[in-house]
Amino acid sequence: MLARNIRIEEDLIDQLFNSSEKRLARTLLLLARYGMQDKPARVVPKISQSTLAEMVGTTRSRVNFFLNKFKRLGFIEYNAELPLKINNSLLSVVLRD
Repeated sequence: MLARNIRIEEDLIDQLFNSSEKRLARTLLLLARYGMQDKPARVVPKISQSTLAEMVGTTRSRVNFFLNKFKRLGFIEYNAELPLKINNSLLSVVLRD
């Protein structure tokens, strides 16, 4: 229960102080289990852009824009037919000021 409360507080702080681009990057890293005890799963389960938009608190078109930007910069491997693959370099988006 304590871990759940901590996660809720982190999500609230994230929503208040971070841009939608950073929130999307953080969400993708969490979905890829980045930072967990075991090795990160690099591959994110198939998820729609609309669902990601709801999780991040933005529109589907903004999610699409940022996914294409992350792909162009090499942070993710993204193709409509294949699962989304997360590269460790995506962490730089979250840590950037």
